[in-house]
Amino acid sequence: MYSARQYTKRHVVSRDGTTIGYRTLGEGPPLILVHGGLQSAQNFMKLASALSDAFTLHVVDRRGRGLSGPHGEAYNLTRECEDLHAVVSATSARYVFGLSSGALVVLQAALSVPTILRMALYEPPLSVNHSVPMDWLPRFDREIATGKTASALATVLKGLDASPLIRALPRLMLVPFLRIALAIQARAVQDGDVSIVSLVPSMHFDQQLVIETEGSLEQFAGVTADVLLLGGSKSQAFLCVSLDALSRTLPHVRRVELEGLDHLGADNEGEPERVASELRRFFL
Repeated sequence: MYSARQYTKRHVVSRDGTTIGYRTLGEGPPLILVHGGLQSAQNFMKLASALSDAFTLHVVDRRGRGLSGPHGEAYNLTRECEDLHAVVSATSARYVFGLSSGALVVLQAALSVPTILRMALYEPPLSVNHSVPMDWLPRFDREIATGKTASALATVLKGLDASPLIRALPRLMLVPFLRIALAIQARAVQDGDVSIVSLVPSMHFDQQLVIETEGSLEQFAGVTADVLLLGGSKSQAFLCVSLDALSRTLPHVRRVELEGLDHLGADNEGEPERVASELRRFFL
């Protein structure tokens, strides 16, 4: 995996004046990577490394994270699309990959950024008839407001049914475990990276994107870019609902299911090399 000395830190200024930072590495046609919730650019460094012999990777820190400025008081999906547009313009990239809420941003941006010719989307949580669970959000917001970060993270993981293990563990066991894990990870953070503790509050904004795109499926029939839809066979059922709906709606689409992977297949902790193989095949 690339270290801080092996990638270049760059930035652009988005339309509202917010600085958007990104990491650049590799050589070849430019490809932008856009992370999802509870992530930052650091989570895609293994994926970027696996692709760096064929592409110039621009790994974005979405606003509110890492190299980028804050979410801002007027945060919404439009701001995120403007951020991506700024990076596309600065890098002349025609290819974009997004995971989860980052895939929602890429999908929406494709309607207003015609220079995006190909995009790969890994499980965008597009809510179709309220298919994406959101009833956990009020409790999450209360816990963040009172500084209960581990409890808030447990609420996210339980609310989104993150894994069979999370489902089986009672909160009384899960919260202390997460508190310890968060502390250990915070101490291990390397230069240029960010702690999960600092990322947990940003889940409020990621869910704002899910709420904002509820009921918007039909507009994506106007996407002209070629689209690769990726998903894992072990991911949550509501993500399959989103992929099914987009498969029927997008005009130029191919879908691939990766056996044995879950929602974080592209993350450093997943199997990014397998995802990289699909991206290489699609973009080249």
